Amino acid sequence: MPQLTIGLGVLLVAIGSIAFIATSFASWTALIPAMLGAVILVAGLISLKKQKLGVHLALAVAVLGVLGTSRNVMQLDALIAREAERPTAVFISTITFALLIFYVGFGIHSFVAARRWKTAET
Repeated sequence: MPQLTIGLGVLLVAIGSIAFIATSFASWTALIPAMLGAVILVAGLISLKKQKLGVHLALAVAVLGVLGTSRNVMQLDALIAREAERPTAVFISTITFALLIFYVGFGIHSFVAARRWKTAET
């Protein structure tokens, strides 16, 4: 999980940076994926020493990121119909949302597997 957390953090920083450049540095909100990624990256680095703390922190940030990006994701139909007011924001938010959902799902699976392993051990 720590390596996945670090990888996700790096990927989100890259996505946010590319979005900021793609929007000609017009809006700092294009950096939101990068900000989420930076926090997740730091949590991933923490998880190398204190796995439980780091991964829990990263998952909490990921859940908040899912909630924060869901508003733009709901405009995906407008993007497909080419009627979205901010198409780049909808596109980047959808990518961020999908990555974070994947990470949260994988984190839950990891916690369940760890619990089963711990229970089987005793």
